[in-house]
Formats: sequence, C-alpha cells, structure tokens
Amino acid sequence: MRVTRREVLTGLAAGAVFGLAQAAGAPQAMAARPVLRRGSTGSAVVTLQRRLAALGYWCGSADGVFGHLTQQAVWAVQKVAGLARDGVVGPLTWAALDAGKRPTPRYRSGTHLEVDKGRQILMVVVSGALSMTLNTSTGSGERYHSDGRWKTAYTPTGTYSIYSRYTSGWQTGPLGSMWRPAYWYRGWALHGSTSIPPYPASHGCVRVSTSAMNTLYSRGLVPVGRRIIIY
Repeated sequence: MRVTRREVLTGLAAGAVFGLAQAAGAPQAMAARPVLRRGSTGSAVVTLQRRLAALGYWCGSADGVFGHLTQQAVWAVQKVAGLARDGVVGPLTWAALDAGKRPTPRYRSGTHLEVDKGRQILMVVVSGALSMTLNTSTGSGERYHSDGRWKTAYTPTGTYSIYSRYTSGWQTGPLGSMWRPAYWYRGWALHGSTSIPPYPASHGCVRVSTSAMNTLYSRGLVPVGRRIIIY
C-alpha cells in the first residue's frame, strides 16, 4: 500500500508504518482502493460509507457521494486513529477503518453523551455501549467581545444534564444561530451548525452538523434530563 507524499509531509511516518503493516498480506483489491475526498463519487464511496456506519461513525445514508456528512465522519475516525485531520481517505485512513478503530467511552453505564475535547469527538453511549461517534467542535480558547466586555471562548468540563431545548429550528442569539440547541449549562448548548471544522472553533458550545442534530432528536437521544459528560 503506497503512502502518499501528503501523509509523509504531515509527519505521519509512524502511522505510515502501521498502514503498510495492515497492507501486508492484504488482497490486491484492497491495495488498489482509491484515495477519496469530498466530491468523490461511486462504489468506493459507498464502501467507505458503509464501513464508517458499521463502526458507528454516523454519515447519513450510503448514497455514493462524498459530501459534508461523510467528511464529518472521516474527520471523526481520523481523530480517533490519531491521523492527520485532512478529510482525505488515503492508505492510513483505510487501514484505520480496516482495523476497526473506535473510541472507548470513559463511562460505561447508562445512556449518555460524552464529549472528548482533546480529540474533538462526541460519543453517544446507549445502555453502556458506544452507539455513535460524531465530529464536533468546541470552544476555541480565543478572546471575543460580547455584551460590552471581552470573554474567552471555552467549553466547561464536568457532568451536566440537558435542561432546556429549542426544537423548532434555528435559534438566533448574540453569538449567532444554533440549530435545535439542547442546553446543558447556562447558555452552553449542544447544537447543529453549518460550520464544524476538525478543530476547536466555537464560542463554547458543542457543535455537530444540523443533520446529526436532527438524528439525535429523532432517535430520542437528547431529551431533557439526558446526562452529558465533558472532559
């Protein structure tokens, strides 16, 4: 399996060894898998989407189009595997998928949400088992001006419970618009957004895609009272 120049230049030599080791003895068809990125289409994308879904990296339907949701899922698996967060499915990312890379929740009881700020992922735990992993973006740590004073964009850590929800759609506040926010502490919320980069970029809220937020609602995963653990 050939390691791309892009992956070597991003300092992933150690990961490349892992990818090559995975390729040793692999079928020729596996070695020939194409590099995929946003905008790619076809059967290889369907294969990617089905593998992501099988591992719990939610990406919507397996429609053969590498769009926004597939990119979100690829970022999530790259974060879990410790790879460059470039959204490109090359040999190393294929190898991580082949190896079944999944995060391990810190807490294994009940149904709750876990936000790992270090890796920027959100894990949905149902009855003690990992059900879904989403790309997320939390507080950037940058300074911003609001309500006449300077503040720092941070996401509090600890254990909280969802206490209020806005289910109708976009809710506009002083810091922008949030899709169907579920509030867990003061003005902090888990909400959908059109901007969920693979790094901390929010004012402090926990961002996921609008489609992911809709899915959390439709599956009954964000009711009032739901525990959310942030670390």
